[in-house]
Amino acid sequence: MNSETTRAIGVFDSGIGGLTVVRSLMERLPFENIIYFGDTARVPYGIKSVETINRYAAQITDFLIKKDVKLLIVACNTMAAVAHQTIVDLSNVPVAAVATQKIVKQVPVLEVIDASARIAIKNTKSKSIGVIGTPATINSNAYARAIHLLDKDAKVFSQACPLFVPLVEEGWFDHQATKLIAQEYLKPVIAEKIDTLVLGCTHYPLLKPLLQDIMGKGVNLIDSAEAMADIAADLIDKQKIANKTGPPPNYVFYVSDVPYRFQTIGERFLGRTLGRVELVSL
Repeated sequence: MNSETTRAIGVFDSGIGGLTVVRSLMERLPFENIIYFGDTARVPYGIKSVETINRYAAQITDFLIKKDVKLLIVACNTMAAVAHQTIVDLSNVPVAAVATQKIVKQVPVLEVIDASARIAIKNTKSKSIGVIGTPATINSNAYARAIHLLDKDAKVFSQACPLFVPLVEEGWFDHQATKLIAQEYLKPVIAEKIDTLVLGCTHYPLLKPLLQDIMGKGVNLIDSAEAMADIAADLIDKQKIANKTGPPPNYVFYVSDVPYRFQTIGERFLGRTLGRVELVSL
């Protein structure tokens, strides 16, 4: 058995939201082993300094690299916007030494912002793209930069939706209060006559039916979790490291605090029972 193919995909997030990415990976890549880390002790990241976010990202990257993952997926929008280079720098793994030279191998790093931007550009016909996210993500302008790198003529209209995360964690996916709040948030985006809307937070896919209803059938919703699964599947196929057969996949979930709360809310996000949840200290 090729150990390269059976190594796990490592996914990490500041908390619970990244489980929507795990769910899409399970559906898109049903034979792949997955290790997830949710930094539940230190969430939210959006209010932390750049230095602190980089430090946390470095600790989590080191933890997952030591688990011998074959691919790193940054599910946290804030980490993707702020600490991407730190994560890439730490993903060089020494595999051998010849004389005084170290031979290193790069563990591929994918992040949710780039993945969503690529799928958005692929889907838009009018080049008018909306982005919704947390205030930290929207203020970072990371999605607009990523989209303009791919197509400088694209028009990007961003809207912060700070109440969506607590509403999702409350389980109010189709509650009347959620609908009223979403209608208010989306008014300025709808006014721009966009044809594509990026759900720029890993919590937001759980609101997809409600958001689609408000935006109308003529607007493509780019689910960040599905976008990541598509990009990951393409990369794994190109690098010939897919785990295509064998025993049932192994899913392990690590958290930095309160595993019980993670389990109860996490099962909503994952759409199935969580397996092993382990508490670790970085």
